[in-house]
Amino acid sequence: MGPDDDKNVLQHLLHLEAEASALVDGAQTEADRRLSEAETQCRLRYEEEYSAEVRRLETEFGREIAVVREDYKNKLDAYREELRGQSVNTDAFNVLADQFLGKK
Repeated sequence: MGPDDDKNVLQHLLHLEAEASALVDGAQTEADRRLSEAETQCRLRYEEEYSAEVRRLETEFGREIAVVREDYKNKLDAYREELRGQSVNTDAFNVLADQFLGKK
């Protein structure tokens, strides 16, 4: 092998190295693009599912609040009716209050 052959081999090897480097750079760029696209798709899916779950929970919460409010109203109405049904003995109360306060 002569000096020109060595030079040609080295140039060929350098050319192959440059092509390999370009292939690696292209593959890295494509991998980055695919990762970015997959991340975007995953983020969109997450946001859709998260929003759907939030809506479901808010609806369920609203129903539960309505049930609790209705139960509270019913219990309050029942308590008011119970109070209306009780007789008030103001004379006995006044005597007891006077005794308690030390007036008699």
